[in-house]
Amino acid sequence: MNWGLAGIIGILGFGGCEKDSAAVCTTKGTVINKETGKPIEGIQVEYGSPWLGPVPMYGTIGVAYTPKSHVLTNANGEFQLTDHFNDDEFVMNDKTRTLIVTVKDVDREKNGLFQQEQLLLDINKAEYERGEYTFIVNVGLTEIKNQ
Repeated sequence: MNWGLAGIIGILGFGGCEKDSAAVCTTKGTVINKETGKPIEGIQVEYGSPWLGPVPMYGTIGVAYTPKSHVLTNANGEFQLTDHFNDDEFVMNDKTRTLIVTVKDVDREKNGLFQQEQLLLDINKAEYERGEYTFIVNVGLTEIKNQ
């Protein structure tokens, strides 16, 4: 009976609670107005993770994005965002773990209205020290002007 239960538990994936595939990721940098070069305050920078089910989009099966954690840029346009990720929270891009970072204007027209940007950060290109991956990114957003 014990062998049978062990087999069922193994098949269902309840073999242990180890987080050997977990990673701490920090993304920091500055968000600026692409046209003027001035920093933008109040821009939301967020980590996302793929939803693990298939989502039909435009005749293909894509990966849906779900927000994970976020911060807002300060008066100098600077941000620092840190969170823990398991393997299933990365997007696999050419067999490489990739982190989704979305940069979007959430304060409406307070500091101008800017187009959203989505970054795909290759974990192999991050700085790695003491169990933490660090990405340094500078993002230029395009202002949406009234026409």
